[in-house]
Amino acid sequence: MNRFGLVLFLGVCSFAGGVCSLWLVAPGTSRAWARSDEVVSALENRFERVARTVSPSVVALEAIKPTIEDGKTRSVDDSGSGSLVRFPGKTGLYVLTNYHVIGAAPPRQITVNTADGRILKPLKVLADPESDVALLSIKEEAGFKVLPLGDSDKMRVGHWVLAFGSPFGLNQTVTHGIISARGRGQVSLGSTIRIKDFLQTDAAINPGSSGGPLVNLEGELIGVNTAIASPSKASAGVAFAIPSNLIKEIATQLIDKGRVVRGYLGAQLAIGMDLNEALKLGLDKAQGAMVDAVMPDSPAAKAGLRRGDVILTLEDEPVLNDNQFINRVSSYAPGRRVQMKIWRDRAMKNVEAVIGDWSGVRR
Repeated sequence: MNRFGLVLFLGVCSFAGGVCSLWLVAPGTSRAWARSDEVVSALENRFERVARTVSPSVVALEAIKPTIEDGKTRSVDDSGSGSLVRFPGKTGLYVLTNYHVIGAAPPRQITVNTADGRILKPLKVLADPESDVALLSIKEEAGFKVLPLGDSDKMRVGHWVLAFGSPFGLNQTVTHGIISARGRGQVSLGSTIRIKDFLQTDAAINPGSSGGPLVNLEGELIGVNTAIASPSKASAGVAFAIPSNLIKEIATQLIDKGRVVRGYLGAQLAIGMDLNEALKLGLDKAQGAMVDAVMPDSPAAKAGLRRGDVILTLEDEPVLNDNQFINRVSSYAPGRRVQMKIWRDRAMKNVEAVIGDWSGVRR
């Protein structure tokens, strides 16, 4: 209560299927209390309905996967989560999860535990380590409930989300939060993960949650829970999920071709660029991708890119940072000609390059 004798009641905040209002009323106003109770009850019921609807589609995963330590290969047990899904225009039932949950484990070393207690082995594994996406093809059986795929581009900062998974082996765990940010890419996730375009959320995610679905309040999968930022390796309210629209693109190629075809230029980029560095180069904003090195005989070398160049636009669209540039180039088909504007010697220059095939690069 403030000195004016007012109490602030939260009405309805914006969530799918409901409209909210903010109530500022004097104490003792029974109508305000009733309205506030209705709002809380409506949101509570929405959470319960989504949890009840989504949970049957969530699975727990266990994998015995090979790993190399000190030059020797050994097996390690790992666990995580996944979702039963289908992809538009494609036949077959899949478990969607993270690649790092299963690694290079063969199908016989992977166990899928469904919500209704069934234990399954995948028929086939399709994986893309560079985006940390994996699809496990499983046999069709009666009673399976598939989780619908939503449109991650519609998610906005502040939208409510629920995260499902098996943190610390506690199957069918549900947590809630909001979308904290979009397009996060400056996240260090190991050497194999190169494609990073995450939704950030404050929904609690812990070890074992990896691969589980992040859903909207319509009960649609809009992300796959992948990583957390935490000094203690436990939830600190900063978690990252692969957007569903990126997953759809990757899954389509994995199902059709067995692999993901990506473009590349062969320019090694500096990680980030601060304002002071930009000002020294004569730029008025810290935006763009700075070339740190150029691979010999690469598309970037043939296009004349040099160390110190700052790539400002790609196909007439602004380049925000190095991660965004990598993602965009990766999405282009090999052989495509692209136009770039670069900043060199305090002047703008136009450069044309031909996208190469990343799969042919020795790494």
